[in-house]
Amino acid sequence: MPLALEATQTTVSIIENVQIAARTYRVRFECPAIAESILPGQFLMLRLAGCDDPLLGRAFALYDTVDDASGRATMVDVVYLVMGKMTSRLARFRPRQQLDVWGPLGNGFELPEVDRLIMVAGGIGQTPFLALGKEFLGHRAYGNSPQSAVHRETATLLYGVRTADLLAGEHDFRSAGIDLRVASDDGSVGHRGFVTELLAEVLDETADEQCQVVCCGPEVMMERAAEVCVKAGVPCQVSLETPMACGIGICFSCVARVRQDDGTWDYRRTCVEGPVFDAECIEW
Repeated sequence: MPLALEATQTTVSIIENVQIAARTYRVRFECPAIAESILPGQFLMLRLAGCDDPLLGRAFALYDTVDDASGRATMVDVVYLVMGKMTSRLARFRPRQQLDVWGPLGNGFELPEVDRLIMVAGGIGQTPFLALGKEFLGHRAYGNSPQSAVHRETATLLYGVRTADLLAGEHDFRSAGIDLRVASDDGSVGHRGFVTELLAEVLDETADEQCQVVCCGPEVMMERAAEVCVKAGVPCQVSLETPMACGIGICFSCVARVRQDDGTWDYRRTCVEGPVFDAECIEW
């Protein structure tokens, strides 16, 4: 997996903080050091500047980077779901208010040499996949030493939500040329049922293609997606959403059980050894 470069820690000013779906926002800030170095699948730690409640930062995946007028990546986009105290307060922040940020952190996705990339998301798990899809399709390069663009034609996002109001970023994915297919628990948009049912259908459709699956979302969904991939004989990477406190491997609060070569398992820090792992290595 691509390794994290040395992280930057700084205070940034918000440029935009806009609502894109129910309880879902996209915050944009300027930070060239991070924008130029971060890779799809890596994450940032954000903290409300000048605020000690909550005291600790929160981890958020890269959504995308944005260029300035000269074509240089200088801005970072993060998409978040309002769930607790920090995100509730962040949703009320306006342009020019400040955030403490450190990153890029963790390891990103490997850019696969396959015919089709299939991205499976549940809840807010779509956030790492806009950048990954763009890079896979050859539309954008990320990082100081970007992975070789493969310029494939097909990247598919299977996106599961509880209801239509929570569908976030639909226009962004379609505008990037990503094939978007949606499942909802209540049938208010797309397929009525689980997103893993869509995954099984797509893998049947693409049996003659060389595919790679990547997955992010609730653990039970990722476990089921991994099972579907094993049955189909398709490799799968998962980006774990384990809660983090420090983001740099000091506190050991984000450990996941990872299977070793000898069949036993041991704990690995999601923030340092992850968040991206081979799905077959996870001891669910």
